[in-house]
Parts: sequence; C-alpha cells; structure tokens
Amino acid sequence: MKEEKENNKGFIPVHGGYRNLITYQKSEIIYDGTIYFTKRFFQKYDRTIDQMVQAARSGKQNIVEASMASGTSKEMEIKLTNVARASLEELLIDYEDFLRTNKLPKWDKDHKLVARLRELNKIPNANYETFKKAIENESPEICANAMIGLIKVVSYLLSKQIKTLETAFINEGGLKERMTKVRIEQRRKNTN
Repeated sequence: MKEEKENNKGFIPVHGGYRNLITYQKSEIIYDGTIYFTKRFFQKYDRTIDQMVQAARSGKQNIVEASMASGTSKEMEIKLTNVARASLEELLIDYEDFLRTNKLPKWDKDHKLVARLRELNKIPNANYETFKKAIENESPEICANAMIGLIKVVSYLLSKQIKTLETAFINEGGLKERMTKVRIEQRRKNTN
C-alpha cells in the first residue's frame, strides 16, 4: 500500500484495495458457500459442480483483477467488473435451476426470510460465519435461496460500481489524459 501511495505522485493513481470492497467481501462468501453447496447437493462427478464453482470464482477473481487494473486502464476495470457481474448472473441461474428442478420455491422479495437476509447484508464486515446458518441450513430451499439473495446483492452493487466507474471516467478521463496532463505540466516547469 505504501508503494501505491507513492505512485499517486505520478499519473498512476492509487489502485488495488479490493479487499475493502463490499462486492469482493460478499463474493468471497458466495464462493465459499458455493463450494459447500455443490459438495453437499451434487454427485461427485457432476459437471454442474465445476460450472458453479468456476462462475463463483470468476465473480470474485474478476473483482480483484478489475481493482488491480484500475491504475492504468479504466476501460479494463469497467470490463472486468462487468465480467464479474456476468459470472455471478450465470451462478444465480444455476441456483434457480436447482430450486426449479427440485420443485422448491424461489423466494419473492416479501418472503419473511428475505427480510432476515437483508438484515444480515447490512452487517458491516460480514463474512461466511455471518451467513453460515442460512448457507449450511438443513433445508436445501433455505441454502439455495440464501445464496440467490447474496448473489442479487452483489450483482446490484456491481451495477452501481460500474455506473460510478463510468461517471469517474467521464469526469476524470483515463491514463492517456493523465499522462498528457503530467507531461504538459512538466514542460511548463522546464520552460520557467
């Protein structure tokens, strides 16, 4: 982090810090929950396991990659953040498929346990333990719907994050603009 702050004196802004992003923190819970869920509810060699785990991993890892790329490419940051959102959407469909094929209900926004999930999602620095009773519940309906709820929250937050990145790019520009600005300032200093 100290090195990143020193870089801020040039044209590459401070970047990284993904562990502080709520989207990363919750995507880590989703990844861990998906590992648990697939081991519990699918046969050992079912291809769905790999698909779900890879989608959960991709969601989490693309948040990391976007954060690290942000210093030199706002375009890449936006693209990778959207890839994270798309991967989690794919995972969401897998959980919905699980409910449908097992004839279990998908909760609507007025379900009493959705209100509880909302409460849990408001807890600062939530981790797997925060959601463990829901994710590891004996009822597959509760497990799958809890994961769906988490994914929906992260997807919503990623959408907002993309909008914020878009606005920042419009207002501040990207690396080329920063490089040009620093170079022009340096020329001015050299001519004075």
